[in-house]
Amino acid sequence: MKPIADVAKDLGLDARYLIPYGESIAKVRAEAFQPWPPQKGRLVLVTGMTPTPRGEGKTVTSVGMAMALSRLGHRAVACIRQPSLGPVFGVKGGGAGGGAATIEPMQQINMRFTGDIDAMSAAHNLLAAMIDNHIFQGNELQIDPASVTWPRALDMNDRALREITVGLGAKNGVPRQSHFVITAASEIMAIVCLSRDYADLKRRLGRIIVGYDAKNEPVRASDLKCVGAMGALLKEAMLPNLVQTGEGTPALVHGGPFGNIAHGTCSLASMRLGLSLADYLIVEAGFASDLGAEKFVDIVTRAGDLRVDVAVLVVTVKALRYHGGAAHWEAPDAGAVRLGLENVKKHLENVRLYGLTPVVAVNRFPEDSDEELRIVAEACTSEGVPSAVSTVYTDGGSGSEELARLVVEACRRGSSCKPVYGLDLSVEAKIEQLVKKVYGGRGVEYTDGAREDLVRISRLGLSDNPICVAKTAFSFSDEPSRKGRPRDFIVTVRKIEPAAGAGFNIVHMGQIVTMPGLPKHPAAENIDISDDGAITGVF
Repeated sequence: MKPIADVAKDLGLDARYLIPYGESIAKVRAEAFQPWPPQKGRLVLVTGMTPTPRGEGKTVTSVGMAMALSRLGHRAVACIRQPSLGPVFGVKGGGAGGGAATIEPMQQINMRFTGDIDAMSAAHNLLAAMIDNHIFQGNELQIDPASVTWPRALDMNDRALREITVGLGAKNGVPRQSHFVITAASEIMAIVCLSRDYADLKRRLGRIIVGYDAKNEPVRASDLKCVGAMGALLKEAMLPNLVQTGEGTPALVHGGPFGNIAHGTCSLASMRLGLSLADYLIVEAGFASDLGAEKFVDIVTRAGDLRVDVAVLVVTVKALRYHGGAAHWEAPDAGAVRLGLENVKKHLENVRLYGLTPVVAVNRFPEDSDEELRIVAEACTSEGVPSAVSTVYTDGGSGSEELARLVVEACRRGSSCKPVYGLDLSVEAKIEQLVKKVYGGRGVEYTDGAREDLVRISRLGLSDNPICVAKTAFSFSDEPSRKGRPRDFIVTVRKIEPAAGAGFNIVHMGQIVTMPGLPKHPAAENIDISDDGAITGVF
């Protein structure tokens, strides 16, 4: 790896803005991106088709494209999210790329990195502790314990914490039901990723609604007088992390909201920094076009005043077989690939709905047959979309040069990023727009609790905020078993909660959970540390 000062120099970032974390990692001082600099570079948004449970390689593709653009003589930077320990120890594995297309030092990035997520967990749990302490110490704010909505947070898949009781025992507080969320789903994560500076951070923290008082009025974090302490915990976590790809291309890794239960992209600070320095910034949005890309357009571009120049849709033959109904979707099946293309066509429709110019990246796996790849290429041609096979996992940046050239050409044509809905629409109307236009469904059903949530959000004056849908990533619908391109379906909205600090309303669809669980055989079983301190088994 290059010394981190040399990586910064390649990006055009003066070394005086670096706070080194060893030889290969540095945080970037706030002075480098505050106030937010103008957007100089092109923004390449990487999204994908509906994935299999193992993912389709959006991060690998993003890293490979940055390396390829650098090989072609452009100043490029990959801008990705920090991996959560949940997937690292669960089923999906690490989130720093793989093979010959990695962000380095990969093991450190996957295994706690600079402590940003730890700081977010601490700030989140400080607020939770302050709530229960306030109730125990006399409850001057008259908080209704049954109305407290602020949970605890932990960066781990632990289903046993989805429902808990706190305050048991006479000296331990007031008993009440609560729960944990994974830190990637915490509103603190969203706030850090969307804040412009420390002043904006404190404003957003102060707006957090933690529950309601005896008169059903909101109680906010500012009422508990802990915003300053939360901000202090988040001081370093607010600063982007500079690292490099396996080929020495600059990379910014900062923030890690999940795409299926949060807004699904890295921090605005890291993007604004990268766009002020690089010719091309490649940013990965979580999961497929119905989740990460939609939220990027409807939430992130609005909050960050960003221009998107092109959208790269990552497709794999493996996922095409999966959505085409193949019984064994890791073995060649040309017929299933043809059927699975309906899923890709809908994602291309979505990309165009957002006003973006699409380019398809076919992330090749060793078992993919030439016939299957030909079928995909012909389908892209019939849709009028340029496509290229990407082999970055095995070949690094050289395996993405054709794709990089297509991206450069598409950027010259440009895009006109268009949100799906207007902010002046009601929450119900926003949800209906997403369900019908983006998911391809027929309508929406609301539980009684969700109906009550709609009334509360309107009373709080928060209906004009964007919405952030929490739903399964494995289907356009809210049922993961409905693969391919389902039609004529109804989604069920179970809960709608205001994230007043983040600036959006979270819409829970189907049986989505905000604290994932580990599989029967977690990836943690294969991770080890050698006698000399080398970590193995993180893939």
